[in-house]
Amino acid sequence: MKKTAKNEFIPAKQHVVLTTGEVVKMLRELKGWTQEDLAKSCGINATNISLLENNRLDIGKKRALQLAIAFGVHPAIIMFPEYESEAIGKAA
Repeated sequence: MKKTAKNEFIPAKQHVVLTTGEVVKMLRELKGWTQEDLAKSCGINATNISLLENNRLDIGKKRALQLAIAFGVHPAIIMFPEYESEAIGKAA
């Protein structure tokens, strides 16, 4: 096997950027919840859950906090998925 020097490698680039809606949907599915289940857990109606998941409604601090409490995660994981992608995987 050929040995390689560390400087021969090019750092990997992030190829996937998650939206807030995708994070909400991913966390919900990882919990095995329907949109109705999540609505009951967080107090946001199912229609708005659908709109959030499809990026048709802005999350806002209040909704992010409601969802974070329901999922048991920090609100930053939901509001800033591009910075918190590692934590999203641990949240399930």
